[in-house]
Amino acid sequence: MRDTGEYLFTSESVSEGHPDKVADRISDTVLDAYLSADPYSRVACETLVTTNRVVLAGETRGPGNVTPELLIHLARMAIHDIGYEQDGFHWKDAHIECHLHAQSEHIAQGVDAAGNKDEGAGDQGIMFGYACTETPDLMPAPLYYAHTILRRVSELRRIKDPAVKGLLPDAKSQVTLRYVDGRPVGATSVVVSTQHEEGLEQSEIKAMLRPIVESTLPDGWMCPDAEFYVNPTGKFVIGGPDGDCGLTGRKIIVDTYGGAAPHGGGAFSGKDPTKVDRSAAYACRYLAKNVVAAGLAERCTIQVSYAIGISKPLSVYFDLHGTGKDIDEAKLARVVNEMVNLSPRGIREHLHLNRPIYVPTSAYGHFGRSPDAEKGTFTWEKTDLADQLKGAFGR
Repeated sequence: MRDTGEYLFTSESVSEGHPDKVADRISDTVLDAYLSADPYSRVACETLVTTNRVVLAGETRGPGNVTPELLIHLARMAIHDIGYEQDGFHWKDAHIECHLHAQSEHIAQGVDAAGNKDEGAGDQGIMFGYACTETPDLMPAPLYYAHTILRRVSELRRIKDPAVKGLLPDAKSQVTLRYVDGRPVGATSVVVSTQHEEGLEQSEIKAMLRPIVESTLPDGWMCPDAEFYVNPTGKFVIGGPDGDCGLTGRKIIVDTYGGAAPHGGGAFSGKDPTKVDRSAAYACRYLAKNVVAAGLAERCTIQVSYAIGISKPLSVYFDLHGTGKDIDEAKLARVVNEMVNLSPRGIREHLHLNRPIYVPTSAYGHFGRSPDAEKGTFTWEKTDLADQLKGAFGR
């Protein structure tokens, strides 16, 4: 985003009940099941959800006690946890098929360590990380507020708070902020679409959501009422996988930075940490966040690249967008490379990724979340490199 002038920027979020997020949740449920049984399992699980039907497909390598029957049961429990008990999509009645099969031996031979060969990347590709000073979590503000609105609605729905009575799991939000010289100063429009029970009027839903949106945004940031759009089509009773087919990996911009930063194109959910699409993107966020947390820059974008079967990254690139405090970006890349081993094995070990920690990432973004030391989740959100980075640059 530009650092000068006035402009508008928009990001969207979707709830855990959005069809694509239901698919992501099930794929990460499969992944966590395998990692619980064997932390070095290999998983690439894609999920399709539609009217009362779920299909699991992909490749795995892991212990035999992770059976198709177990995975089907866990998928059903994931649907139950999200809250689907509708005629068109019900956790009890949905037909669930498991078509997972063994990982290709040709892929495995490139990834496995052998002799003097370290573990290689699970595929070629480019991955990005980003951080900025727009929010306390060092995330872009439009996405941060879009996520927070839906997360608050979900929390109220799950405890059956009467403030959101009649709202159902499928929902989307979109927040447009006005920027002046690179800083957000207020919302110009907010869109929230949420599935609801028959009989609820659009005006009633708008009245339910207004205080949630107002309390989420900073004081004075609420958009004019005419620009606060709730269920713009007027009615949203048929929703979830019954209304739209969902697939794993179709919300990659929601999952990352809301369009405020580049994206390499690889999705995250259902992939074990040998897949650099996921693990290297987490590492890039970790490094970018630490650079900004150290006060070396107000914005930081990182790109890395890999080749399948090769352990070292082929490139590491830093862009501080002109906000670096007398920081040489080429030196920064060298310093970071010395601090963190960016091989697939190095990333996994540094961030402790070989654990069943992925279900919580499947909704409301993989970044800008709070690390939980007890659960071991969101380790890539720690800022434990900040002091080292300050020292390396005499700060």
